[in-house]
Amino acid sequence: MALREMGRQAAANAVAPLPILNGVGPSYLWLARGSGGAMIHFLVEQFPAVGEAAWRSRMARGQVVDGAGTRLAPDSVVRSGTRIWYYRELELETAIPYRERVLFQDAHLVVADKPHFLPMAPAGRFLHETLLVRLKLTLGIDDLVPIHRLDRETAGVVLFSSNIASRGAYQSLFQKRQVSKVYEALAAPLEHLAWPHIHRSLMVEGTPFFRMQEVAGAPNSETSIHMTGMQGPLALYRLQPHTGRKHQLRVHMASLGAPIANDAFYPHAQPCRGDDFTRPLQLLARSIAFTDPLSGEAREFSSERRLGYGAASLE
Repeated sequence: MALREMGRQAAANAVAPLPILNGVGPSYLWLARGSGGAMIHFLVEQFPAVGEAAWRSRMARGQVVDGAGTRLAPDSVVRSGTRIWYYRELELETAIPYRERVLFQDAHLVVADKPHFLPMAPAGRFLHETLLVRLKLTLGIDDLVPIHRLDRETAGVVLFSSNIASRGAYQSLFQKRQVSKVYEALAAPLEHLAWPHIHRSLMVEGTPFFRMQEVAGAPNSETSIHMTGMQGPLALYRLQPHTGRKHQLRVHMASLGAPIANDAFYPHAQPCRGDDFTRPLQLLARSIAFTDPLSGEAREFSSERRLGYGAASLE
């Protein structure tokens, strides 16, 4: 049976038949044409890692429903072409020991200072230990949506929309590249370069799938790099991305021969040994600036965090 899952925070919470639960919205999936049989067999086949007992428990609690909100039972018939809703659950979720900070909040925006290691939103092995879910619970705003994203490994300033009426205006700032972002990083000194150095390259998906790589061709990425000082044996860099490719800063620094300190992906992917909270990636989204599309006011928000060579905990 083919299945197309739409399992992130439900994109259309306004029409979801299940409410936000502990900061987490329901996920949904479409039942492909040709589906049939009992619902419990269908779910176990599609999600073997979850197990039959877990699905029966969710159904007993009324946490698996159809599009009309009708509770589904283990023997409910799978009706092809329809949509069912459910909550994701994780038996074991890695606790992230660092806390986010709210830097600013008004009727339209929430600006947060994200710690290292904390994912932006539910995905994979993280659900409640995510910035989005934490903020929803802390602030009591169910309709909170990130306007842009940071890698899980990166700390710093990130913007959220709390008002659907003005969301598009703020999202368009990023689409039109009308936002100035400044990052800081610690890496080996590049004493042979003149500052600022502009690095441009063509970035494409690499191997393994979660990495990016540079190849020959017309550039689609650009970063302005400036070395501003030293911390121990490492140099402190000011990075200004003029494009927004996945892992752009990490790839560009590694390409120059100075991978960002504690980077487990670049220049080579290291074997996964779990999170070492004493070795955060030394990359920080220091500030973000833009002209507010509603008021015309110049806005700038800066992280209160710091990078530090040799520090066991910077959060």
